[in-house]
Amino acid sequence: MRPRVRRLLAWVTVAVAAAVAAAGIWWIVDGGRYLQHEDRLRKADAIFVLGGTRMERPLEAVELYREGWAPVIALSPGRIEPAEELARARGASLPSDAALVRSAMIAMGVPAASILLDGSSVDNTAAEATLLSSLAAQHHWHTVIVVTSKYHTRRAGFAMRRGVRGSGLDIVVRATRYDPSDPARWWHQRADLRSGISEWEKLIAYRLGLAD
Repeated sequence: MRPRVRRLLAWVTVAVAAAVAAAGIWWIVDGGRYLQHEDRLRKADAIFVLGGTRMERPLEAVELYREGWAPVIALSPGRIEPAEELARARGASLPSDAALVRSAMIAMGVPAASILLDGSSVDNTAAEATLLSSLAAQHHWHTVIVVTSKYHTRRAGFAMRRGVRGSGLDIVVRATRYDPSDPARWWHQRADLRSGISEWEKLIAYRLGLAD
């Protein structure tokens, strides 16, 4: 191999290594902040609470309702296990997690008539987007605030807007203030690092069209 070619290959190798190192540093420093991507809060027809937390997301919806941002709260029903339905069929009184959240909201002063809970079962963000599209069409909503967790906001916004594409529905993504995660220091806590890495994997899969 000629010296000139060797030098060129060496420079290319160094440049690629530098680019990889720079990307790695950016990911460590700003990877968490990148995942948290919210929209400017504005008045809406409803607040849609994504499943995934017991009370962090629902509490944010209660606060937004009290502050007058929307007159209705819609809860994602979450995933209903076949065993739950079997237990109910056998006579067990087994309220779903979403039903328990609804009861808690009512206890905190939200009128029962202002809380919507669909009886279906959804087990991922894409399915929640499909449900939201159906609810918006049924209730003639034009703008909906979607409440989720900090690291989930960017992917949720992507999934929601993809799911309601063509409907004219305007999505406002909001992270709950009760999420204790710290995106600016996401590598410092094991829980944050685990959640952040999981979200990065899912976000990349979404962008590549490998996930629903």
